[in-house]
Amino acid sequence: MLPDDRVYAYSAVLMGSPILLKLFAHNESLASRVFRLIKQQENILTVNRPHSDIMAINLAAGSHAVAVSQPVFTLIQRAKAVSLLPDSAFNFTIGPLVKRWKIGFSGNSVPPASDLQALLSLTDPRQVILDEQAQSVFLQQAGMEIDLGAIAKGYIADVVRDFLRQEGVEQALINLGGNVQTLGASHTNQENATPSGWAIGLKTPFAAADALIGVIHVVNKSVVTSGVYERYFQHQGRCYHHILDPRTGYPLDNELHSVTVICDDSIDGDIYTTLLYGMGVEQGLAHLANVPQIEAIFVTRDRQVICSSQRQFAFELLDDRYRLK
Repeated sequence: MLPDDRVYAYSAVLMGSPILLKLFAHNESLASRVFRLIKQQENILTVNRPHSDIMAINLAAGSHAVAVSQPVFTLIQRAKAVSLLPDSAFNFTIGPLVKRWKIGFSGNSVPPASDLQALLSLTDPRQVILDEQAQSVFLQQAGMEIDLGAIAKGYIADVVRDFLRQEGVEQALINLGGNVQTLGASHTNQENATPSGWAIGLKTPFAAADALIGVIHVVNKSVVTSGVYERYFQHQGRCYHHILDPRTGYPLDNELHSVTVICDDSIDGDIYTTLLYGMGVEQGLAHLANVPQIEAIFVTRDRQVICSSQRQFAFELLDDRYRLK
């Protein structure tokens, strides 16, 4: 390693987001292979292109089962299991509702209640039939659509982490736009030779892109944030954001502005940001008391920052308008 711990940054735009890779050695070839790997995964999992595995499943809804690769089948299995949890805010069959609202994709009006009610009947994860032997997926009703958008980035971030480890990389950071996965530490403290954590910014909701509530310090962890300020529109004084409640068809409405999850695997971060959003602060904290491998930071509308614990990270508050609890 260089004595000044120089970091080399590589960037690309993939999955509709700016992607950032940080390495401690100048290696454009490795960066290119990482971006190519992300592109390959995106092409398999996206619902925004006509020839992905997911689109093949959706286009065959109500007609026939579609065989998919083992990784895609395993990911769909995981998404279905989480969708079937009691009162789960995670639902991978929410595609028809997402498409109707179009929040973040030129949508700026509230659909009629009758439209949403009709589409709710197409969002039952129990109607996704999985055949493990054939590795096939069948959507029982025509018009059903699965959407892995709430889990794909985390999965891909973990695929990149594992690829970098296979390449012998011990220290790196990959940011897929809201999903950050880290390897090792960012550098070594020269005074005591101890590793120093990566510094991940926690964004201030509805503020400039570089405005931060604070900084999360982690080593070898994933940091995933989901917030109502990411994609939204205003209508008659109310904010309609992209985090939909699969139980009602409308955006989730509670005390939260954002949820950040710190854990080992980014796919778990993806899952838990959605689950915890649906639970809210009180229920979320009670749930996490029994899940020690998952930690979270809740940011509320009244500017509280609530950490479930700080066993796997350290949080540094920068904005004195917020209160750390």
